Parts: sequence; structure tokens; C-alpha cells
Amino acid sequence: MRLFFALWPDSDTNQRIADAAAGVALAGDARFVPRENYHSTLAFVGDVAESELGVLQRIGAVRQARDCAIAFNQLEYWSESRVVVAVARDIPPELEALWAGLQRDLLAEGLIETPSAPLRLHVTLARKVVQAPVLKAMSRFTWSARSFSLVRSDTRGAQSVYTVVDTWPLLYETPHE
Repeated sequence: MRLFFALWPDSDTNQRIADAAAGVALAGDARFVPRENYHSTLAFVGDVAESELGVLQRIGAVRQARDCAIAFNQLEYWSESRVVVAVARDIPPELEALWAGLQRDLLAEGLIETPSAPLRLHVTLARKVVQAPVLKAMSRFTWSARSFSLVRSDTRGAQSVYTVVDTWPLLYETPHE
């Protein structure tokens, strides 16, 4: 099964993401990401055996970070991935620390071979974008991150289906490690 850790939006944030996507004009075979698939990846794990699910759940359960607000304030076209994304230019230190802890834990358990590229918080709005669209200025939206999740990705169908496997709260006060 294919898994990743992510921020999963509440219904208000989901609507703000949809509003940002509505401002993007697509052409050709490009398609918008379904609202139920909106998320911001913290750590991609990839394909793992069913027997490793418990290890990933323990990693999520022991990782602690403060809750925080993330300002998504810019649209970008990533030609290599052929996607349009909403990005947060400034990453809260709480999420940077959570990302680093997840990377260390995944490396220590042998679930990834090398740390991923530095965290770049984004939400994918559209896929299969072959030609760079003209992107208008995006109305900033804020995502109040209060939890993070382990998510399963099923890419066998015409569209990916994401299923939240487990969720852990972010704390209201500074965690002790």
C-alpha cells in the first residue's frame, strides 16, 4: 500500500482551497483535483507492506508539534510535475520541526532511504497541466493546522483515492521531548 503523512483540511479550509482553485483557468486535458483529495503532504513514505502499517502509526503517535496557522498566498505552476499548486511561502517552525522528526523516524525504521527535499507546503489544485496557465494573484487563505494524518493513496483508478488511515492532534502548547 502507498502511504504518506499529511495535513488534512477541515470543511472550512477545504472550501477556501476550492475557492483558490476556482480562480485557475485550465486548458486541454488538465483536470482539477477533487475536493475530497485536498491535502498538504508532510512526508511521503511510498509503497509499504501491510505489516509496516503499525510502525507508521507508532511514528505518528509519538510525533508531537504545536498547532499553527499556515498562510497559503501564491499560485505556482510546477512544470516537472505538471501541476498547479497553492503554496505557503513561509513555513511555520512547528511544521518544520514535525517534518524533520518524521524524516528522522522514517529513516531510522528503514521506511525511506534518504530524507525528502526540504518541506515545501503546498496543496495541489490541478494535475496533468501540460502548458503553463496564466496564473492570477491568489486571495490568501489561512489553514489552521490542528492535526496531521497518515493517508493511503490508491492510484489504480482513473483518479487517485485518498483514505485517512489515522489522525493525531497537534498540541495547543509546546511539546516536551
